[in-house]
Amino acid sequence: MPGHDTTTAAPEVLTMGRIGVDVYPLQTGVSLREVTTFGRYLGGSATNVAVAAARHGRRSAVITRTGDDPFGAFLHDALRGFGVDDRHVTAVPGLATPVVFCEIFPPDDFPLYFYGRDPAPDLCIRADEIDLDAVRAAEVFWVTVTGLSREPSREATLAALAAREGRGTTVLDLDYRPMFWESREEARRRVREALPHVDVAVGNLDECDTAVGEREPQAAARALHAAGVRLAVVKQGPAGVLASETTGSGGTTQVEVPPVPVEVVNGLGAGDAFGGALCHALLSGWELERAMRFCNAAGSIVAGRLACADAMPTSAEVEEMLKETVGA
Repeated sequence: MPGHDTTTAAPEVLTMGRIGVDVYPLQTGVSLREVTTFGRYLGGSATNVAVAAARHGRRSAVITRTGDDPFGAFLHDALRGFGVDDRHVTAVPGLATPVVFCEIFPPDDFPLYFYGRDPAPDLCIRADEIDLDAVRAAEVFWVTVTGLSREPSREATLAALAAREGRGTTVLDLDYRPMFWESREEARRRVREALPHVDVAVGNLDECDTAVGEREPQAAARALHAAGVRLAVVKQGPAGVLASETTGSGGTTQVEVPPVPVEVVNGLGAGDAFGGALCHALLSGWELERAMRFCNAAGSIVAGRLACADAMPTSAEVEEMLKETVGA
């Protein structure tokens, strides 16, 4: 399947990881047993982050794999429609493009049902097929913990991280999904292989526990710094977000920012909106508190909408929400 013109400029944001088709019910508060109509959307955490970054005007691309089927073709069409470079998205013959169903029970219950992930094409990325020059050239490179869950994706992810060699900013999304792992202990072991190559780590309290064995926010940030991470972003749900950044003098700068209130429709894409906004903030060189407030607002906007990729806000929408919620 043809991608973008390869003569275009290198992406500012390059992500690597999960892709799939999200099939979401158009009725909320109803079991899939009773749902009668659905919407079809581009999905997958790393892919959603690339879309979110593109919505902020950033050149973005994704490294992933699909099935060689009509759903795979749909994902290429969707990526191009969002302005995301799809040249590094390839098909795996014989495998189906994954499909994800969810149930929507606001404000905080959104069960996911994964189909076509045994194995998923995006876990069949091979180290020898990655364009390491593109990996090195990206200003922000974003990978997820799911990519470490099985081979050959694990080797490919670690090879890409090693290829960065301190270039730009490398982000690890601690996106821990128990159904993709044999155990939390196995996930922790693999994450610790990746952390020395990472500048920024982002995760909620449970994901921090998986990564470094700490659930208390300050302790989790300290453990991530000890593992080599410069910026630790610890999401605390209703308590907001803690961002802790090491300084040149050996100390740390920390901010805690409350969440932006929103009537939740579907919370599944909020973290990816936060991630795309974080990429934009890092590229913009913003100070820590402004960055976290912007990221929180982006996540809240998507939590108030049904879809994930399709719901990602523009910078103007985020700034407008921040104006409306000053002092919140």
